[in-house]
Amino acid sequence: MADWLGRIDGLLGELGHSARDAARVIRSALRDDPYEMLAYRGYGTATRAIVAGRALERRNVGATGLEDSTLRNLVNTYRRAVVDPLPFATVSATFGMRATSLKADDEGFFGGWVEAPDAPVGGDEWRPYELELVAPRRTGEAAVAAMGEILVPPASARFGVISDIDDTVIQSRVSNFLLAARTVILGNARTRLPFPGVAAFYEALRLGAGGDERNPVFYVSSSPWNIYDVITEFMDLQHVPRGPLILRDWDLAMGPRASNRHFDHKGLAIRRILELYPSLPFILIGDTSQHDPEIYRAIVAEFPERIRAIYI
Repeated sequence: MADWLGRIDGLLGELGHSARDAARVIRSALRDDPYEMLAYRGYGTATRAIVAGRALERRNVGATGLEDSTLRNLVNTYRRAVVDPLPFATVSATFGMRATSLKADDEGFFGGWVEAPDAPVGGDEWRPYELELVAPRRTGEAAVAAMGEILVPPASARFGVISDIDDTVIQSRVSNFLLAARTVILGNARTRLPFPGVAAFYEALRLGAGGDERNPVFYVSSSPWNIYDVITEFMDLQHVPRGPLILRDWDLAMGPRASNRHFDHKGLAIRRILELYPSLPFILIGDTSQHDPEIYRAIVAEFPERIRAIYI
């Protein structure tokens, strides 16, 4: 049974990629949109950081409103999901005064470490960085760039927080595929709902017992990068503390394959954060819908002295 499900799962993934590639060919023949860069929030230390983003053709996603029609939300979701990436684009990431060259994958996603011994030092835990598209470039087109932020935990921080997003911060109903799909596809950042008290709870953790600790908050989820802007807008609207979002590529995997990818993605992201800040203990927050207890149990076994508490 497991082998049969795995074969079906793999076939769905291949069909999804084939359909997406075919749609790109058709769209490319019909229009020629300007390029754009998406800069995701990064995190690091005073001298090095990890940044990520995407190079693609402009998506033309409209602004959201509480009264947006189902059709408008559906169109915006389609424009986020079916995009024209810039495969293997070359990108320059500048942090401080130092530029680092990054290479995108076949979906236009890129990420990596940037070294910056001369990065600006100040009281703000958020530091700016800049992305610029090096190649491809169209003749006569203005430079394509984007500004991003890097979280550098301040010396006042006493612990860090690593949290899931779906059904932990946002009511996503991921245990019910149809309800979850309806929420994501037909809604927007203004129609999605937080769990009661989430913003106040996370802000209390960020401020700490003394009220001025500025403890860093990281969000790790298997939600796709395609809805990064939806999640960040939602958090801003609901006053959930800002933090880096570590998401993953969108695919059609289901069953055991999807569970394994979720487990691997989340575990790797959490380990990377813990290893970057070896002197900082952490609190882990999640739910029971996507194997968070099992993932967190494995993290505790690997870092027994680093996890201060787990909330499920």
